[in-house]
Amino acid sequence: MEDNSSGPSTVPAPPRASSLQRTFERLSSAQCLTVSTEEAAPVAVIALQRYLSEPTDGPQLYSYDVTLTDGVWRAKCFVHSSLNHLVHANLLRTGAEIHITQCCFVYSERRLGHGYICIEKLRCGAERSALLSRMEDVCSLPMLVKQGMEGSVELQSDVPLQVSRRHYLSLWNNDDPEGDMWTSGSPSSDTVLDVSKIALLCSLESCFKKTSKPFPLLVKIIHKSRLRYYGKFGLKIDYPYQAYFEVADQSGTMSLVLWNELCPEFYQRLSVGNVLYIQNYTLKQSYSNRSHPQMDHHRMKTFNSVEICLNPRNPTSVITVVSPKSVLPEWGLPEVSYQFTTSSEVENLSKNSACDVIGLVTFVGRVERVKSKGNKGPEKYWTYRWIHAVDGTSDRPFILEVFSSSQPEVFNRICPMTYLVCTQMRVCQVEGSLPYLTSSCETETFITGYHKGQPYVSEPRVKSFIQWTKTLKDNVVLQKTAVGGHYCYPRSPQKFTQSTEDVLTRAPLVAAADLKKELETLQYREHKKVAIQGQITAVRYMKNLKTTESRGTEEKELQDVSTDACENAAPDAQNHPSTAEQTLAVSLTSASPEKSSASGRKRRIQTRKAKQSSLKHVSTSAKKRHKDTEEEEEGDSGSEEAQDVERCQQLQNQNPDSDILSWESSSWLKQREEVSEHLCRGGLYRDSVSRRFTFDEKNVLLQQSNLQPTRWTPEENTDIITPVVCPGYYQVTILGLNKQIAVDAAYLPVWSSDEPRAVGLPQNPHGNTMMSCLLSAFLCPLSDTASNSETTLPEPEEVLATAVELEDTHVVCVLDICHLGGDEVEVLIDKVYRVTEVSLN
Repeated sequence: MEDNSSGPSTVPAPPRASSLQRTFERLSSAQCLTVSTEEAAPVAVIALQRYLSEPTDGPQLYSYDVTLTDGVWRAKCFVHSSLNHLVHANLLRTGAEIHITQCCFVYSERRLGHGYICIEKLRCGAERSALLSRMEDVCSLPMLVKQGMEGSVELQSDVPLQVSRRHYLSLWNNDDPEGDMWTSGSPSSDTVLDVSKIALLCSLESCFKKTSKPFPLLVKIIHKSRLRYYGKFGLKIDYPYQAYFEVADQSGTMSLVLWNELCPEFYQRLSVGNVLYIQNYTLKQSYSNRSHPQMDHHRMKTFNSVEICLNPRNPTSVITVVSPKSVLPEWGLPEVSYQFTTSSEVENLSKNSACDVIGLVTFVGRVERVKSKGNKGPEKYWTYRWIHAVDGTSDRPFILEVFSSSQPEVFNRICPMTYLVCTQMRVCQVEGSLPYLTSSCETETFITGYHKGQPYVSEPRVKSFIQWTKTLKDNVVLQKTAVGGHYCYPRSPQKFTQSTEDVLTRAPLVAAADLKKELETLQYREHKKVAIQGQITAVRYMKNLKTTESRGTEEKELQDVSTDACENAAPDAQNHPSTAEQTLAVSLTSASPEKSSASGRKRRIQTRKAKQSSLKHVSTSAKKRHKDTEEEEEGDSGSEEAQDVERCQQLQNQNPDSDILSWESSSWLKQREEVSEHLCRGGLYRDSVSRRFTFDEKNVLLQQSNLQPTRWTPEENTDIITPVVCPGYYQVTILGLNKQIAVDAAYLPVWSSDEPRAVGLPQNPHGNTMMSCLLSAFLCPLSDTASNSETTLPEPEEVLATAVELEDTHVVCVLDICHLGGDEVEVLIDKVYRVTEVSLN
């Protein structure tokens, strides 16, 4: 039993009552070290940090520390492994409110004076804590520490509570530097260097096996890779990191590897173009399975047999970054070279070739995650986002799949109307889709505010891009921007082929029973593409987006905002200063100021809204078109219109009093009774639909499209953001082949050429039947707001009137599934195939 005197440390008690302090005192005075309470006061999560688990923790791969506050104290606690699933689903998240219902105090048996609270049970509360809305500086609150443990480094600093781990990982990937240990800032030195005795890179291969100490090196960095974390259970290395650099001197290029503790010290301080004076390095045979940047354009000899290793000890490498003004021409160091490509040239590039690009961002997708395949260590995820950027050389944008490149400060701030540079992108070509560019391990990204001092600013292609941006107007470009929403590329192929080797289709055929497991095991923002066989047995047209209370409460329908209301609420963007008119030369040499502008999402096409009483209206309009068609031409078209009228009337007769437009197959009523499980995951969420970008809403849009942060920061007012404008979507019920399991999926056809999803979409004309829409993924023809097209889209009733052709049709449905956090799991139909369009090879 603990003595009452061993309560919190003797920091003067804050004036207000503290629920955390009361819990701490109960833990200190209880006969056992565990306390439970069902009426726990809420506390707010202000930090959530991840690290590799202890080997004794069983099957869990990662552990989490959480920092809480009750508005009076802060407390750093360990999250019991049984609660890890709450983190994986983004239910336990920064900024949220939780109620601790059971916790215990854990003493470290391997270190004196160290112990911590372990949260064993909790109840999730509000997604936004009211406590935090009343606080100005959370970090100024005192930390709750048990008396006698005031010297515990783990409780007072940015290191894990479990004493065998020395650092935190990024919350959602293993590539980004995380925590206070990562040093930034320029380490350049004006120290006079003795360069009379230096080794050239060309000489290192011959002296690889010699035991004598090699001469120092004088080299320039020409490429930089992302970080690699290689930690695993049983590895006795405190900082298991490595990073590759390609360095060059007058004789050629060679790989340099930064190891372990040197990564936190130097990785963020070393940049392309830096000149290094290196002492106490070692040489080793090159690792053959690693990727290499493409450097043919440098026209220098490459030495691949050995690589330079910089180690924190045995020997301790000495790295000096030479000040730019101290670099002498007689050293003969080469200039950094680039190979910038325009959007008009991408289609002519060979597969897997590398290029650099610069463009004005028009679309930024939400950040998603994909599980790393073939990883032998702890499970890890890659984070990525899709981006469109234009450079004025083509009417098509660059389509960029940008993965995290260990530059979170850049990756998380990419937004429309910024100038983006991506280096060492690789060309991907897939039949039936436009070529796109994807990141390599050596890709670096730069946006407005980060261009200053980069070697590419003097490149001819960059200067040409500068000239083009001078011709642009903000209010024109803003109308073509979008942020977030569902986006997946490349397009599904015209024919579905079942192949375990074709990873580009990203749609393995799974049994309906396996789909449930896929949905249940998804983690926050994890994206997968899968295909299932079956029949479409029901279709409903939905006018409202779906929201779900993340605590398991009932679903609520959120009414979308009409186009007219959105347009009327949008201020005139012309009243704001033009970003694009400012020369890129300025943005490449200084951080861009925050700008204010506003532009609502405008739709100039005539889109008739489906009304609750519109079935009768559609019948009437269909009859009118039938009459008009008969006057203009003769043939089958008139009879087709008449059939539409009949189907509309049948649909109205089936649901005379319903506000929901729907179709069901004749056998679905009976089949539904025999279904053993119905996966009701249908619905379209706010995060599934992209929004128009405005400068006024920039910070809110960035928060919503990025992943949940590790540390809480005051949130922007989300009430001011323009609501999503969605023309409606279809909820489709797919019954598995064996008629035991059904799943609901949302289907949102592309309806405008302004949509990011319309880029590169094959647009073969079709009749806007339910089946043809599902097969093609768009409404025909796509409206074009740029040409002020008056194209009228088909009414949902007209599309649903043709759904009878789905009856008893064997199809393959490609589904995009993504966990949006909490209880929201997005299930969207990407493409539908008839079995006649499926290849069995």
